Amino acid sequence: MTTKSWPQIDYLPVALIALMTLTRFHHFGDVLHLPDASLAVFFFAGFFRKKILFGFLLALAALIDYVAIQGGTSSYCVSAAYVFLIPTYGVMWIAGRYAATLNNSTPASLAKSFGLLSIAVIAAFMISNGSFYLFSGKFPDMAWGDYLQRVAKYFPLYASSAVIYVLVGYALTKLVKLLPSRDQQHSTH
Repeated sequence: MTTKSWPQIDYLPVALIALMTLTRFHHFGDVLHLPDASLAVFFFAGFFRKKILFGFLLALAALIDYVAIQGGTSSYCVSAAYVFLIPTYGVMWIAGRYAATLNNSTPASLAKSFGLLSIAVIAAFMISNGSFYLFSGKFPDMAWGDYLQRVAKYFPLYASSAVIYVLVGYALTKLVKLLPSRDQQHSTH
């Protein structure tokens, strides 16, 4: 009697797709909904290193936004600047690709990964918000300084939610690595 083996599934893309699908509808979150995990999703997608996943996640983000708007969510953020979400998420993906090359088992490499994540989040914020200021057509008479003062209040939540998701993701990854593999479990039976 032969036992049928299950195909090996890389759970990272599945988890990232699920996380984006579950959180993207509410960008800042509220009592009932988690904040948007898109930045962290693209960061971890960089670990997977497949360009097709990057493209798929971009299409998924646009589809989720479309469905949310059709369902009554405000379309205020959708403008000519929307296309700049590609470089916004690209920064996170590239940072994830580089972070994947680090050992991340030493405090120094973890500090490098955290620094890289921090720089990527700042760059992503600047790209998404700067492009919105420049190309959305919603601020024709507002000076840069006034816009920056207005938008700065959103940065702490924008950055902290991305950092928290990444920290939780790192912790879960470490926990999963501690679990015995399927091969080890079968060899003991």
